Amino acid sequence: MSKTKAKDLREVKNRKDLLNQLDELKKELITLKVSKATGSTGSKPAKIKIIRRSIARILTVLNAKERQELKKYYSKKKYKPLDMRPKLTRAIRRQLSKSEKKKKTLRQVKKERHFPMRKFAIKTK
Repeated sequence: MSKTKAKDLREVKNRKDLLNQLDELKKELITLKVSKATGSTGSKPAKIKIIRRSIARILTVLNAKERQELKKYYSKKKYKPLDMRPKLTRAIRRQLSKSEKKKKTLRQVKKERHFPMRKFAIKTK
């Protein structure tokens, strides 16, 4: 199996094809590892690295597709999973919302009602 490119993998629409390709690569990796352990010189030991990286590419493309589908699914929803929400900073995430900032306690409301802001007339010369 030759080196797979992520660009080619993204063009494959079917998830089953990617999974089949992944299984083939895993089987080939197992046979290469066995041949390396037994010491036979029939296979190239450098091919193990290529296959491991190809497996990683396929898994990366699968995860990216899955995240894209989830993003589309949760776009209209009120609540999203934590990893889909914007990261921002810790302080901003813990900040009060605008409606929470505007709320007043009962004591504050009573105080403002009974003791309104005084109005002073300014004398000019």
